[in-house]
Amino acid sequence: MTATSVQLQHEIKDISLAPLGRKRIEWAGREMPVLRQIRDRFAQERPFEGIRLVACCHVTTETAHLAIALKAGGADALLIASNPLSTQDDVAASLVADHGIPVFAIKGEDNETYHRHVEIALDHKPNIIIDDGSDVVATLIANRQNQLADLIGTTEETTTGIVRLKAMFKDGVLTFPAMNVNDADTKHFFDNRYGTGQSTLDGIIRATNILLAGKTVVVAGYGWCGKGTALRARGMGANVIVTEIDPIRAIEAVMDGFRVMPMAEAAPQGDLFITVTGNKHVIRSEHFDVMKDGAMVCNSGHFDIEIDLKSLGAKATEIRDARNFTQEYRLQSGKSIVVLGEGRLINLAAAEGHPSAVMDMSFANQALACEYLVKNQGKLEPGLHSIPTEVDKEIARLKLTAMGIAVDTLTNEQVEYINSWKSGT
Repeated sequence: MTATSVQLQHEIKDISLAPLGRKRIEWAGREMPVLRQIRDRFAQERPFEGIRLVACCHVTTETAHLAIALKAGGADALLIASNPLSTQDDVAASLVADHGIPVFAIKGEDNETYHRHVEIALDHKPNIIIDDGSDVVATLIANRQNQLADLIGTTEETTTGIVRLKAMFKDGVLTFPAMNVNDADTKHFFDNRYGTGQSTLDGIIRATNILLAGKTVVVAGYGWCGKGTALRARGMGANVIVTEIDPIRAIEAVMDGFRVMPMAEAAPQGDLFITVTGNKHVIRSEHFDVMKDGAMVCNSGHFDIEIDLKSLGAKATEIRDARNFTQEYRLQSGKSIVVLGEGRLINLAAAEGHPSAVMDMSFANQALACEYLVKNQGKLEPGLHSIPTEVDKEIARLKLTAMGIAVDTLTNEQVEYINSWKSGT
């Protein structure tokens, strides 16, 4: 851990890792043309001049480009980790050393340190909060009511955070605007589906080096993250089972060619279990009891509560590290259950998270959502707000342009036809 600097407070693993982080940030930037264009505009227009901003995100090379863009726009920005195992320590070091951005994040930090960093973030007295799971917002509402007057609004990155914000609004405590970045089309269609699908399997393979072909893979949840995970697992030759609580999503999974059944039926069949629900104890005691010897479980939802590790630990006579990010729980029955990444996000615990090309759009949404909050300060009602359609489409247009892809435009005749009720078939 570094000593606190008079000029720039921070808490990271090792500032000497900055050169490696710098190279990796530069490499990610090759695949992030949309955010680069936004950063260049921000540098000219300075929309965040005088704005104190806190970002609670996975500290990765892609997040670095978001932080750099916000600072270029004039933001007084501070960054903390949204997950104890997702921090890339070299990236944190580069942000401090090369970009002068205060970072409080260490890979593997314990829960006490994580919550202390949340408090440090709130000590920054933010005008805007970028959240990933709504921990910072929830802590602000619960413990720092006196700071609400300074808050312009928040943006939320993930499904779990949106669920929490909806609960806050229902309880009458969400008294400020919150931008629903997660549900932007250029976020969840691509980040959740293609990003999670690829990076989840990347993390599993790095942690275990198993062959997926021929394995029975159980995917818990068939939202956009589950769809992407199931699709990629099948593409690598796995036999995929989907578990769901939503009948519409269950039908969709069936029609996409997957077997669908309750977790109680899937548990004895699975070789590998992946939770992507955002809910609590999706895999629990009774499921562990009937799993195969050597079954592997991991999570690619948000928090580490999807797998009931407490009950698994109570059943274990021995817990040992089999590989990096791979723990084997030996049960009294003699069989073992293998847990990957401590039940935290496997794509970030054991790998590098989503590819930068897909995070380019997600973080473009974050950057423009922050700008939207500032431009509309005092005009937005409390509660959740969608990313404006024109912003969503502009991000898609910029992405296509960067990829060298053109699309059709409507003719005058077509415009007239779709806008008139008088023109029939």
